[in-house]
This record gives sequence, structure tokens and C-alpha cells, in this order.
Amino acid sequence: MKQSIFFALYIVSFLFVSCVPQSDLTYLQQKEAETNQIVNEVSKKPYRVQTNDVLIITIKTLDEKLSEMFLATSGSGNQRLQNEQSIYFDGYTVDDHGKIRIPVLGDVLVLGYTTDEVRIEIENRLLDEYFNKEANVFVNVKLGGLRYTINGEVNSPGTKLLFQEKANIMEAVANAGDITIVGDRKNVLLVRQMPHGTEMYKLDLTDAAVMKSPYYYIQPNDYILVNPLKQKSWGTGTTGIQSISTLISILSLVTTVIILTSR
Repeated sequence: MKQSIFFALYIVSFLFVSCVPQSDLTYLQQKEAETNQIVNEVSKKPYRVQTNDVLIITIKTLDEKLSEMFLATSGSGNQRLQNEQSIYFDGYTVDDHGKIRIPVLGDVLVLGYTTDEVRIEIENRLLDEYFNKEANVFVNVKLGGLRYTINGEVNSPGTKLLFQEKANIMEAVANAGDITIVGDRKNVLLVRQMPHGTEMYKLDLTDAAVMKSPYYYIQPNDYILVNPLKQKSWGTGTTGIQSISTLISILSLVTTVIILTSR
């Protein structure tokens, strides 16, 4: 009788430690009572250009042929920006000195500027050096998408590109096919290159308070690492059915060995 009770307790303990609890799989839980609506102040701040960013710049005037002088490649904007490779080769990459090089116009300092500030800087230089107001100079500056790398326990790791101005960590994870069942949603590491060095921050995606974090919104060239849960290294199964199957296999093996050795 005591052996049966001990065996039953062993099975329950085994299943308890080997399965992934639902609380570790649910995103954005209200772990603390919130009286006010969560507002992320970082989302209100415009992004400022960093090194290795790719900018897409369009310059138009009344004279279309004259406008093409300032483009990295010839052809209309729609023809030039058909895929990710075109963005890399036709866009303007910010160098280590924080500058981009535009044909005819030369070097333009953009480090730490918003896209609107870059647009104004280019427009002013064009009007001062090459055109008058009657030329109707039009400049459009956009980031060449949000490029980031995600690795670890996600269904589709690798370098991703989102064609939007802003994206949060939840969107970045969803774009990578979501975190696997053995991925630690409480221990997601974000690595960001800043002018003063590298910043590393751990995010708990199961806690709704993550939306207050200054790292909730990703930036170009971010690296996201999703660490595994301990259940992966144990190899005992992540669900109750998997754990029972593993236990039955072990018991069958032990029983077989006992029968063979007792003969």
C-alpha cells in the first residue's frame, strides 16, 4: 500500500515539474492591479537615425531628368523598390561617421536626426545649392523598414524586415512564427546597439507591465534572443500526455529489464 502511494506521488511530482504551466505560455497577464491605463511614452518619441540604418530617399522636381541626378540608381521609385535586396542596394546606408552619400549633393550628416529632420536638411541644401523655390522641390525620407534578427526558441528564426515605421516586441515575435512551447517567455533578451555601446535588457512577455518598458518598441538592427525553458533540457515532454508517454516508456523498459534478469 505504501509503495502504491509513493508511486502515485512520484508520478504526480514528475508530471508537475516536467510540464510547462499555462502561466508560462500566456502573454501580457495583469500580474499587478492597474488603476490607470498603460501608456508607453517611448512610442510618442520619433526614432532617431543610427549607424547601419538604411534610408529610402526620393527627390522630385518639375524637371524629372534633373531630379534623377540625385538618385543612387536611375528609374522610378516603384521600379527601384520591389524587394528587400533593392532596398539594400538602392537605399542610403548610414556609415560609421553617421553620414549618407547622395549623388551630386555629397555627404549629409544624419546621425541622431529624425526622418523629418533629414528631409528638411536635404531640402535646404538643394534649395541653397541647386534649385530655386519655383522648382517645387519635394523630398521624401523613410526608413528602409524595421530590420531585426530573432534567434532561439521561435518557429522561424533569422533576420526579419517589417515595412512599417514602428513595431513592438510582440509584433516582432509574431512575425517570427511565435515562441515555441519550450521558449521562456519570461526571459526574452533584447540587444541594442547604441552610440555609447551595447545595451542588453530582459523582457517578461507574460507580464502586461512590459508595455511600459522603453524596450517594448523595437528599433532597426535589434537582436532578440528567446531562451529555452528547463523542460527542454530535461527532455521529459512539455505536456501532460508527453510526460505520461515518457514515463510509460521508462517503466516498460525497467519492467523488461527486470523480467529478463530474473529468469
